[in-house]
Amino acid sequence: QVQLVESGGGLVQAGGSLSLSCAASGSIVSINAMGWYRQAPGKQRELVAFITSGGTTNYADSLKGRFTISRDNGKNTVYLQMNSLKPEDTAVYYCDAMIRTSTTTRMYWGQGTQVTVSS
Repeated sequence: QVQLVESGGGLVQAGGSLSLSCAASGSIVSINAMGWYRQAPGKQRELVAFITSGGTTNYADSLKGRFTISRDNGKNTVYLQMNSLKPEDTAVYYCDAMIRTSTTTRMYWGQGTQVTVSS
């Protein structure tokens, strides 16, 4: 059984910062890409950023310069540093990871963590 557990969400004022983390655990052989998505009320889930096992990153164009994704392969953990937060960043943030176990390779998702940015 594989689990992704996010932490670090909360309430912050506009202009502030938050750091999210997502740790994968279970019968993991290897992890390829890890990433973050977000879903605001009434909107579709959208990509925030992803990072490959080799450290290559990709960001949503609108978030470049404010958000930074990183990972610790030894801890099977991906991080998202969010700076200069805006009210429109309010959403549930989900991490995902392409994980190989002994029986399968597929995408796994975390349960989501709420980020609320007040104006």
